[in-house]
Amino acid sequence: MENIIENNVKFAELGVSASLLDMLKRLRIETPTPIQRKSIPVAISGEDLIGVAQTGTGKTFAFGIPMIMRLASTKGRGLVLLPTRELAMQVEDALRKLGGPLGLKTALLIGGESFGRQISALKRNPHIIIATPGRLIDHLRRRTVRLFETKVLVLDEADMMFTMGFAPQVKEILLNVPKERQTMLFSATMPLVIVKLAAEHMKLPVNIEVSPSGTTVEAIDQEVYVMGRDDKLNHLEKVLNEYNGSILIFCRTKFGAKALTRKIIDMGHRATEIHSNLSFKQRKEALEGFKNGRHRILVGTDIAARGLDVNGIELVLNYDLPDNSEDYVHRIGRTARAGKKGKAISFATPNQRRDILSIERLIKKTLTLTKFAELDQPKSVFTRNGRSSRFRKANVFSYKSSGNKFRRRGSSFGSFSMSATARPRRQFSRQRRSY
Repeated sequence: MENIIENNVKFAELGVSASLLDMLKRLRIETPTPIQRKSIPVAISGEDLIGVAQTGTGKTFAFGIPMIMRLASTKGRGLVLLPTRELAMQVEDALRKLGGPLGLKTALLIGGESFGRQISALKRNPHIIIATPGRLIDHLRRRTVRLFETKVLVLDEADMMFTMGFAPQVKEILLNVPKERQTMLFSATMPLVIVKLAAEHMKLPVNIEVSPSGTTVEAIDQEVYVMGRDDKLNHLEKVLNEYNGSILIFCRTKFGAKALTRKIIDMGHRATEIHSNLSFKQRKEALEGFKNGRHRILVGTDIAARGLDVNGIELVLNYDLPDNSEDYVHRIGRTARAGKKGKAISFATPNQRRDILSIERLIKKTLTLTKFAELDQPKSVFTRNGRSSRFRKANVFSYKSSGNKFRRRGSSFGSFSMSATARPRRQFSRQRRSY
């Protein structure tokens, strides 16, 4: 009964102003998401808050609506910090659509664009500045921007904002904003150590947790394909031919993303790449091409894990597992957005058992494993050599021309060795080395 009541809540009941209600209606947004229902009333009151919710659940309007309302009454300025240029662009676009017709002025300060254009936007005295930390500090040092009028500060993807790479920049920015301000942090993953660090810069923040940190959307069907490293490209080709919709592929390095994109194009698919070796203009063109369907496949690094809001991505494929388990949540969150269903497939080698276990602990789910024998191998018997009791039973896998699929119910896997009776000793040794 409680869930039914919550689902019937409208923006007007949250205290949203009439002018913004009209704008939401024009944007065909009528029902607030769970994070919006819980965050907007708290934020309108001026309290600091930490919001944790699954990616793709409307966090931008969860802070954008109350920010616009508070700035209308306090006459100050809002500042939104984000880790990537792409995410900053999307937030700026969303806020402009919501408040632009009401006279809201924004300035987007990101790397890869000319200072001249950004300085012109700052001279128009914007109500909200949306920025990446590095470019904002550049403006601060050039004295082309001042933050003393900041009344509302938002850190989106806050877990990334306090990592070693961004923490010094964020702390420098915090020295330039007034201590008397409202601060809001939002993310899909919020480790306890990050919460403690963030709380040092906030005043009795209200913790709003719509879903536990690291929770993934239920509509995402998640699966792990276990195979030898040398077989990944062959299995990728099978997957690309199996799915007809748009596909987002993640690689661990920018060089790997570039090389894989070339191979996918050679397979006859329409693909493009996005990573930090590209100029901002090239990244923007790649993203636009993926959005409008000119490229069916986008291959990228974790730069695309946050800030990529493309509707209708059918499949997210982790060609390489992420270095951090938290990035897995953000990666697969690019599919199953806006209430739609999605698929997430991750390629893993048998020696990545700990990585899979770490992801399972974070998302509090047991991932479906699909094991593959080597593509050119007939029926074989694999035995487990791992010490854990979860890996002691032997499994018999059979070759299938449709893709060598072998399903096992369970959440992890150990190292494998081929039975010596299954093939000659020389082949057996080579197979062992491939892992």
